[in-house]
Amino acid sequence: MDNFAKKVYFYCKKVPRGKVTTYGMIASCLGKPMSSRAVGGALNKNPHAPEVPCHRVVGFDGSLVGFASGVKERERMLREEGVEVVGGKVDLERYGFSLNR
Repeated sequence: MDNFAKKVYFYCKKVPRGKVTTYGMIASCLGKPMSSRAVGGALNKNPHAPEVPCHRVVGFDGSLVGFASGVKERERMLREEGVEVVGGKVDLERYGFSLNR
């Protein structure tokens, strides 16, 4: 596992149950705001799930985009944690978690 992925997992672990963050937020925390796709790539290979809760990372608009186990499984996991999903999206105003450097 490379250093980039380790940093992605570090930030992902900070997102509490019942909250979500975005790929872009993690990329910004890494000082690489244009690398949200690379963040997604690292999370797609996450060997530490569920300790590293990659299901809590969503698209910039709250969309439940790409997930190794499938979007329906991500939705199930988020709902189980109390996150409401409407039309395939999470309300980031309500459930968003801001990561700090």
